[in-house]
Amino acid sequence: MTWLAGMALATSLTFVEMNCENLFDCQHDSLKQDTEWVLGGARRWTYKRYWRKLNNIAQSILACGEHNQQWTLPDLVALVEVENDTVLRDLTQRSLLRNAGYEYVMTQSPDVRGIDVALLYSPFSFQMLHHYSIRPPTMPGHRPTRDILYAKGIVGQNDTLHIMVVHAPSRYGGANATRPYRKAIAACVLHAADSIRHHDNNANIVVTGDFNDYANDPALLMLKQGNLTHASANAQGMNGAKGTYRYEGLWNSLDHFFISLPMQGWIVECEIFDAPFLTEPDPVYGGRRPRRTYLGYRYKKGTSDHLPLVLRLNIPTKERKA
Repeated sequence: MTWLAGMALATSLTFVEMNCENLFDCQHDSLKQDTEWVLGGARRWTYKRYWRKLNNIAQSILACGEHNQQWTLPDLVALVEVENDTVLRDLTQRSLLRNAGYEYVMTQSPDVRGIDVALLYSPFSFQMLHHYSIRPPTMPGHRPTRDILYAKGIVGQNDTLHIMVVHAPSRYGGANATRPYRKAIAACVLHAADSIRHHDNNANIVVTGDFNDYANDPALLMLKQGNLTHASANAQGMNGAKGTYRYEGLWNSLDHFFISLPMQGWIVECEIFDAPFLTEPDPVYGGRRPRRTYLGYRYKKGTSDHLPLVLRLNIPTKERKA
């Protein structure tokens, strides 16, 4: 048995992360504070608006598969701000994604509004082994937050991939005042990563989601100091976006990808997907901004106030010849 010298193959993997900006159905959950999103509620949310949003999100996911004038279905999609199983079922089985064949897993968090995170995956490229929720401890003075979704599966030629999807507490109340809550989420991620590495020091780990922090904020610095590479640190859009989020005319990123050190050689690129249909002119500050679903309580017909992130990987393998 000899190795075919120098013959390196690779399996491509496309991983999308997207904050869906309040993907709620139109029904009231009696255990959650979601009344502004029910029929007749303060948002004037309707089934027509709901289905437009689902198809907008589906269009965005499908479009993220285009690369170098070729298209492939994204293999993995991390979604933030999704309400429940109903919206995930409608998205994967009844929207423009209905023929994509995605399966999904999601959290059931104690978040008071019912906000959760989810992972869509193509079973042809990610063989799910198991998944569970990681519940961060509730900190004094702060309401319960979103669980972290953990999923483990097989990619490429029997490579194990560990995934964590995060939606850290917001900055509402002030960035400094709420910083300890986001640092607590980072500590949970690092604890989980250390547990994975305890069994496999060379484990392939991806952590993604909306961290509600920028690259140099303490919570993200904790992740980098914990041997996670900031794979999206230099991500930009093809059409001028310099971040996934724009506030008062300034681009920055609240959405991120982190990977474990053994995966650094897998990275092809990470980009912000800023296709023109996802943005609109900014009448106040100039340039363009994400075309969101709502601006305050004014309905804008758009997809989200965040732009998607796309991480493209090549999983190296070696061919053997007898």
